[in-house]
Amino acid sequence: MTLRLKINLIVSLLTLLFVAAMLALQMRAMRESVHEEVVAANRVAAQLLNRTAWLYAAQGTPAMLSFLQGVGRVRSNDITLLDNDDRVLYSSPTSVYKAGRDAPDWFAGLISPPPSQLSIAFPGGKLMVHSNASRAVLDAWDDFVLLMLSALGLLAVVNAGVFWLVGRATRPFADIVDALNQLESGRFDVALRALPGTEAAAIGAAFNRMVGMLQQHIETERRAVRAESRLSESRELGRWVDQKIEQERRLIARELHDELGQSVTAMRSMALSIAQRVQALDPQAEQAARLIAEESGRLYTAMHGMIPRLTPLVLDKFGLVAALEDLVERTRNSHGDVQVEWHLELELDRLRLDTDTALVLYRAAQEGITNALRHGEAHRIVLALQGDDQTVRLTLTDDGRGLPGPEAARETSVGHYGLRWLAERIDSLGGELRLEPAAPSGAQLTVRLPLPATAAENT
Repeated sequence: MTLRLKINLIVSLLTLLFVAAMLALQMRAMRESVHEEVVAANRVAAQLLNRTAWLYAAQGTPAMLSFLQGVGRVRSNDITLLDNDDRVLYSSPTSVYKAGRDAPDWFAGLISPPPSQLSIAFPGGKLMVHSNASRAVLDAWDDFVLLMLSALGLLAVVNAGVFWLVGRATRPFADIVDALNQLESGRFDVALRALPGTEAAAIGAAFNRMVGMLQQHIETERRAVRAESRLSESRELGRWVDQKIEQERRLIARELHDELGQSVTAMRSMALSIAQRVQALDPQAEQAARLIAEESGRLYTAMHGMIPRLTPLVLDKFGLVAALEDLVERTRNSHGDVQVEWHLELELDRLRLDTDTALVLYRAAQEGITNALRHGEAHRIVLALQGDDQTVRLTLTDDGRGLPGPEAARETSVGHYGLRWLAERIDSLGGELRLEPAAPSGAQLTVRLPLPATAAENT
């Protein structure tokens, strides 16, 4: 059911109620009018006949009959003359007013007053006066029919006018529905013209604002999708670059360890051999050879110090635990004034990690120790490796200066790209990195990584 039809039905119902109320009042007025007319005519006729009946009765019944025939029809009354044997000597003639027509019985039953009858007795007979409201009811019926026709005409005119006015008022709704359908089909550039009417204009303006905001949101979503796609591509590129860097580091470390290390060792051995041979023949040559051997030894030591920073070869050969133990031992040797503790709270035979997870945990320990020594100036470092059936957790706690404040963090943020890189690597593996203050001083670095499917099955 459309709004237009609903409004027309409501107006029609209200009009019908108004017409019904008016007709009820009019019928009440008609009933009172007919009652008053019939009762008044009956009383007048009764008084007239009551006074004249005795005058003519003294002259005999024929005189009364002649009088009644001369009087004829009395409105709203039926007069009957009876003799002493109740034989009808006279009856009022039929009314010629609107002859042949009568009001419907149901209408007459609603309008007609209760019938009344008056008997006037005199010597030789009696007069019977009956009330007759048929003509008055017929007049009321004619007025009622005219009123009904007028009411129906008014109802038709009002409905036609309301139908036209409502149609004109609701015409902008079709434009609004069409615009909404276009919007639903994917046209987000649709706009409504200035619609007539206060409500329609307000709806149109609100619709245009909504479409404008929707276009802005869609454009924002598109930009966000593009940015997310670019970020995802950047992360993939970053992972690929990290893998290539790790491969190159591993390759360089192996070359240093296998090729250059052997060459430096051979150079030192040959220099020592030359020094022993020329020891008695040429002291200067012996000194030069021993100098070459010493420099070769320092070069070998420096080269072996570079290899763990490039890549932990021990990680590939002996696993994460051995690599962390090697890292702790090298830290103790290089920083004799720093106390480094190592706690393993995990069974070695249950620790089965893939290469990426093990490398990230090692880099986290390496970065944490470097920051604790370089930025925190720590004197005590505690490194712990824990795990269960689902996750593995590495914790590094120091007693250094702790985390910098907001101002200091902004000033030193350039030097903390290692943690940012580490956080991205951990996030790509589905893990979590937390850096928080430690009690009573210092900082605590916690790395939590989920175990890969193969590791979880082995555990």
